[in-house]
Parts: sequence; C-alpha cells; structure tokens
Amino acid sequence: MSRPVSASLPQRARLNRERVLRAAVAVADAGGIGSLTIRSLAQELGVKPMSLYHHVANKEEILDGIVDIVFSEIELPSVGGDWRSEMRRRANSARGVLRRHPWAIGLLESRTSPGPATLRHHDAVLGTLRGAGFSVEMTAHAYALIDSYVYGFALQEAALPFEGSETVAEVAAPMMEQFSTGEYPHLVEMATEYFIQPGYEFGNEFEFGLGMILDALATSIPGEDSGLRS
Repeated sequence: MSRPVSASLPQRARLNRERVLRAAVAVADAGGIGSLTIRSLAQELGVKPMSLYHHVANKEEILDGIVDIVFSEIELPSVGGDWRSEMRRRANSARGVLRRHPWAIGLLESRTSPGPATLRHHDAVLGTLRGAGFSVEMTAHAYALIDSYVYGFALQEAALPFEGSETVAEVAAPMMEQFSTGEYPHLVEMATEYFIQPGYEFGNEFEFGLGMILDALATSIPGEDSGLRS
C-alpha cells in the first residue's frame, strides 16, 4: 500500500511566538533592521504573512521581542560580586552580542514595553552597582556612562571599513597617499607608528577605555581603593 502524500512530506515546525521572534532576529542579522518586514519575516518562515498575526500583534511587538532576545544573550553581572569584574564581564559580553547583532545598537533602549530578559538585565546591573556602594544618583550616572561607552564603541566598530589587523594596512594605503603633501603630520605619525603596525586591533582600545571609566567611577565610592587597576 502506498503511503499518503502527507505522511511522506517532512513535517514543518509548528509556528509559535518564539520561532517567529528568532526568525525576525535572523532576518535583521542578514539584512539590517530595515529589511525586517512582516512580508520578509513570513518568507523567512515559509508561511503566509497573515499567519504571523496569530503570534504577534504588529511589528512593534516583534521589535519588543527581538530586543528582549538580544538582552537575554548578554551575560548578567552577579549582584554581590566584585563590581569591577562583573561590570567588565557584562560590558565585554554586551560588545560581543552587539557585534553579532549590530542592528540592535539603536534599539536596545528604545522600547516602552520591555520584556523579562530586559528587566532582569537592568535590575542586575543596578543591583551590582548599588551593592558596590554607589549612591542611587551615582548608580544612574555610572550606568549611563558605561552604556554610552559600550554602545558608542559598538557603533564605531560596526562602521569601520576594515576587519581585523590584516586589513588595516590595505585600507590605510589609499588614505596615506593623501598625507604625502605634509599637511597632516600628526595623522602620518599615528598611522605609521601605531595603526599600521603589525598586530594592531581597534578592538583592543575597548579594554583600555573601559578600564579608565571603571577607575574613575571607583573614586565616587566611599572607602574604595581608587588606585588604577588593569
């Protein structure tokens, strides 16, 4: 007896909210947030656009959901742990996540209906800073300063015209031709003595800047050793 056609076809995964949101992240990763539409999402999932509305009300709910997914990928600081180590670990994790999802940089703080992962994240950061001895006001300042640095660095890193140390010299070569007139001596010095030296990685600047910020913030904690740390 021949098998029914339906029995011989591969079973499509059941559509649910989680699958819709994960597909939305995939679309945004591949083409940027501008490429994410109900139609492109339906195409990614292999379904009709109207079927998505059984799981998400509109695009704003999709954006809320994918922002929450991004926050869920960032390592939470441990409240009660060494605040510098925890904030450094969290900052490095956030930078790594934003390298995977650069479209999210401008969206993370834009949502008015934050999801549970977003709320857990913010609460853990605030708890870590308050537990370190920062006042309520300084906790707000510290959080804003650290995130401004992390998001700004991630934005700059995503926009760079080179990837890794091996492509820096290649990208810099045509620029260096403009320096031959002698009008830009400081750019020549920086490029030849630092940027195009073997092993240069723009990403290494992240740790330096983060360390400076954490050291500066430490001076506002009563009784904290404000000596510079690596």
